[in-house]
Parts: sequence; structure tokens; C-alpha cells
Amino acid sequence: MRTARLRRTRRTGAVVVVSALALSALAACGTSSSSDDSGNSGSGSSDPAAPLDPKTKVTITIDCMPPAAKAAELKEWKEDVAAFNKTYPNVTIEGRSTPGQCLEPPRFTAMLKAKSQPDVFYTYFTDLPQVLDNDGAEDITAYVNDKTVPALKDIDPNVLGSLKQDGKLYGLPTSNYTMGLLINRKLFRQAGLDPDNPPRTWDDVRAAAKKIAGLGKGIAGYGDYSAANTGGWHFTAAVYSLGGDVVDSSGKKAAFNDAIGKQVAQNLHAMRWEDDSMGKTQLLKWGDLQKQIATDKLGMFLAAPDDIAYMVQQLGATYENFGMGPIPGGKNTLAGGNNYMIKKGISGDKVKAAIAWLNYKNLTVGKGQFDWARTKADKLPVGVPQPNFWLGESKKQDDAARAANATMPVANFKTFMDNPVAGKAEPPKAQEIYKVLDNVMSGILTDKDADIDKLLSTAESQVDQVLANQ
Repeated sequence: MRTARLRRTRRTGAVVVVSALALSALAACGTSSSSDDSGNSGSGSSDPAAPLDPKTKVTITIDCMPPAAKAAELKEWKEDVAAFNKTYPNVTIEGRSTPGQCLEPPRFTAMLKAKSQPDVFYTYFTDLPQVLDNDGAEDITAYVNDKTVPALKDIDPNVLGSLKQDGKLYGLPTSNYTMGLLINRKLFRQAGLDPDNPPRTWDDVRAAAKKIAGLGKGIAGYGDYSAANTGGWHFTAAVYSLGGDVVDSSGKKAAFNDAIGKQVAQNLHAMRWEDDSMGKTQLLKWGDLQKQIATDKLGMFLAAPDDIAYMVQQLGATYENFGMGPIPGGKNTLAGGNNYMIKKGISGDKVKAAIAWLNYKNLTVGKGQFDWARTKADKLPVGVPQPNFWLGESKKQDDAARAANATMPVANFKTFMDNPVAGKAEPPKAQEIYKVLDNVMSGILTDKDADIDKLLSTAESQVDQVLANQ
């Protein structure tokens, strides 16, 4: 699950294909369109493992160019195109501006079926099966190596694994996330709790939530979702945190109707109805809890760190008011992220140009999205511990640059960063499963007399049917 800001599994907004703004932006970057009708000309190497020849003339379309409303991000996009063109002067980058951020699920599905995706198109970690079912992505295994992507060895193999099937690579990552416990530091202090030591078990969460709710004034101690697929997403995260699973290892049967699933459900029901620590308003979805915690009406909820940047940029909150700890339970944490895939059937030169662009923009420490000094100068957030897919020397360099240019108190993330929890991928058919599990969450949080065994049993049957239809 991801927010509309290049994370989770919701897609928002509509595509504007090479708008006048896009074209003027590209012209300003010095890109040119000298190519034949296929978008290719010049000499290219027939060896897929060889890097793009700088003399090759090619035009590629790229998803998710920042819209005009995101002025700083669009400025950086233009700068990166210009810098890229210093090495590859004959590559024309045609950006597709997406006012919301990329595509909502129906549009994405329709795009794949119509084969109308751009040459380089944006996807989530969970999209690979759907893309391959529609024969939409190029196998780029032969094109990706330590010459075309020099930092390849330092990318977390678990992140790359989300883009592989049967040993073949179908894309390159741009970011990743893992979930933890997001807290309101002010409310923690007011309730006599230590904001530098967020709860580490679900029993501790329950106890802390009672203290925070005891402050009165309509303040909830703990919040959770139960609508728009986000309830099922969070139920999954909680099950993972205790070492459970939502789908068994075969991928064909539900696995949450067990002791762990019941523990998650019973704990939430007790917090809601026995402790009255979750507030009266329920059927919440993504965005609702962020508004509550940003206005000091909520003590904590499960989230990824980039929610904090969103709340500061969009809701007027301050970085100092938030902190982060690892997910309670600590067995596993739900992980996800974003990628770019390359359209199947485009020319080899286009594939090479796409990889060269993604390497510069998204996979080079100190450049593109990892130019933290520029990010700070452009008054964009620096210090959120993601994307965090680097290992080895790349991680050392990126962590140092991120800390040196931080625009927020990075110490607030220390407990989260110092106690990493193993990431676990979303289940197959994630969105369909989350929709079913919304019913479990809404039942628990809106019905004091909810029959938990029946809720889980009904959901189990429905998820088994979803999996049978794969």
C-alpha cells in the first residue's frame, strides 16, 4: 500500500501526455528531437550488456515528470535532464506530467491492456504479476550490470527481488519503505511517556494509548484504518509484526485465521471498546490519521517515515513534533516501494537510454534524487530515512550526506533506524485481499459485539476465493 506520493498501492491523478509545459521544460533543458519515426537514429551497440553509446540518437518517454504544482521537484527534473544530456546529448527525454502522481488502478490496468504505457513507466513493488500478465515489461536482465548501473552491487537484493520473476529482471527501483510506529512527541510528553522510546510490543502500545487518551479533549491514543483497502493493509502489517502471514507459502490459501490473526483482532477490539483509546470516529482511510496526529488529536499509528514529510509539507505540521519507532512486535514489517519498468518491444537503444536515465536520476549516490544538498537548498525534506535500499559503501555515503543536509531532527528516528525489522512483501492479490480484510477491521472498530471468529472465518473464505481466481 502506498500513499499518492509515490508510495503504497493507490494511484491518483490523470496522465497528461507531453503537455505544453513538458515540452517547454524539455526545451529549456536543451533536449532535442532529432530522431526518426521510431525515435531512434545513430549508431548503437548490438551488445545489450554494453552501456549506451553517447552518440546514439533516441527519444524516450518517461512517466511521472513532476507537475507544475510541484515547482521544486519540476526544477530538479529539468536540472537532471540537462545534466544527463551533457553525457548523452542525443537522448531526448519526453516527460509525462501527472498532476496527482501517476496512475490510479483502473487507468493503469487499461494502459497495460492497450499497450499505451510510456517507454519507462512507473510501478509499485506489487505490480509485477499484473504487468507480466499483460506482457508489458521488457526483460532487462542482459542490460543491467555494474557498467550500466555502477552501484548495482549496493542495492538491497530484497528490493531487486521484487522486480524479478524466474530469475529475470523487469525493472529498477526508485524507493522503498518499511513500516514502524509513528508517534506524536508532544502528546507522549504530556502523558508522561518517553518519546525517545516508543512502545516496542502491542501490550506497550495498548498501555500507552490508554495514557494518551486519558488526556481528554477528544484525543485518541492509537488510530487505525478500516476503509478504502487501507484497513486490510494495516491488518496485514499487524499480523506480520507478530510473525504471522496473510497468505500461506503456497500462495493459494489464506493464513490469517489463526492465533495471531485473532490476537491482532482481539487487541484492537479491546483498545476500541474496553479502553476507549481509539476515538469514536472510525471507518478511517489514508489521510485521516495523518490529519489527526498533525493536529495533536492522535498519539500514534502504524506508518512509514515519509508520512512525516507529507504532514509538514501539506498539513502545516512541524518535524519536531513527530518520532518513529520500529513496528511493535518486531518479527517482520510490511515493506513496499516504487520502481520503473521498461515497455516491452521497444528498441535496444531505447532500453539502454532508459537504463542510463534511471541510473542517473534514481540510482547514483550524490546525484538525481540522492543529491541531498540540492534537495535542502530547494527547501524539500531531507532526513527521512527512505529510500533506504542501499548497502555497503553506497549506504555509508548516502547516510552521511543525508545527515549533513538534514532539514529535520534525525534523532527522532533513532529508535526506528537503530532497530531495523526484516521487511516482508505484500501478499499476492494484495488490493483484493485488503478489500476483504477491511470488513474485519470495520467490524472490529464499529461493532462492540463483533464476532471476531465469524469475521475472520468469512474473510478467510473470501480470500481463498480471490486466490483461487489468480
